[in-house]
Amino acid sequence: MTLNRKYHRAYNRTREFNFNLQGLLGFDLHGKTVGVIGTGKIGVLFGKICLGFGCKVIAYDVFESQDAKALGMEYKSLEDLLAASDIISLHCPLFPSTRHMINDTTIAQMKKGVMIINTSRGGLLDTKAIINGLKSGQIGSIALDVFEGENEIFYEDHSGEILADERFTKLSTFPNVLVTGHQAYFTKEALGNIAQTTFDNINAVATNSPYVNEVKSK
Repeated sequence: MTLNRKYHRAYNRTREFNFNLQGLLGFDLHGKTVGVIGTGKIGVLFGKICLGFGCKVIAYDVFESQDAKALGMEYKSLEDLLAASDIISLHCPLFPSTRHMINDTTIAQMKKGVMIINTSRGGLLDTKAIINGLKSGQIGSIALDVFEGENEIFYEDHSGEILADERFTKLSTFPNVLVTGHQAYFTKEALGNIAQTTFDNINAVATNSPYVNEVKSK
């Protein structure tokens, strides 16, 4: 929502008492096609939110979720999803098979002006390809809560430094790019759930109890 309605830019303007609306035009989510890549729990919940806004939600995953289907999410091939989506959101793990899955080739298959959201893993995107896509206009905007090589950048104060990562500094110059420092998870409730799950896992091992949170290969 912030990226679409450009609230981050509007906030900076209003701090200087500039209330000009030039360059702040957004679009309605209702009726747009949202492509969700990765339909684990988070991907399905994201799709559910988009459905609530009146979006058509299509999905791609190597393992199709019955929960996603029950909500009305329609599975497509990756190629068809890329071609049909106005907004693409990534919710998949980083494996050798998914590294740089968003690259020059896949970006060329997308709708011109597509919005991309990545709150999953930075390595899913080829950053150089993203920059090229932004410069050409093929990518209309992008929101990132993760970044390839973020370990050298995030969770530290670099405000008095010159960042060595030229890809990151280049991305930061685009007005249609929104970057946050891997904070999508950062709520009181989420931290409490992480702590509780960690305790439950340790307790299950210590007491030889069933592993409720065991991740099993399919």
